[in-house]
Amino acid sequence: MAECIYYRKGYKYQLAEDDVSYTAIRPVADIVTDFIELTKEGRLLIRKAYAWDGCSGCAIDDKTNMRGGLRHDAKYQLMRLGLLPPEDREIADIELREDCLDAGMWKIRAWYYFEGVDHFAEFAARYGYEPYPILIAP
Repeated sequence: MAECIYYRKGYKYQLAEDDVSYTAIRPVADIVTDFIELTKEGRLLIRKAYAWDGCSGCAIDDKTNMRGGLRHDAKYQLMRLGLLPPEDREIADIELREDCLDAGMWKIRAWYYFEGVDHFAEFAARYGYEPYPILIAP
């Protein structure tokens, strides 16, 4: 039995059911992690229990950005893990805007979200960046 537990804090949401979508991002080989799968054909599966922090910065989480934020966070996570190249960031950012518009977000607000991630979120997709480090408790 382990002497300690290892955990992360900072996530706001946890997916209650799998989310499946298609993306223009096409990895050279299928990517499979515990919670995210991305096929060479662009099928993105985010598994039930995946945790994410919603939209960042001064964004207010609501029904029009929840799905886009989830998928955007998953794509950025794959970049941080080195499983997607940084060049795919532009596609991820554009698809965030598209997901928000599809969910009913006003065009000006979706444009603001795109500009925000395009100009200020490069660090969040950088290989090796860890937004929530592992904590230890007895």
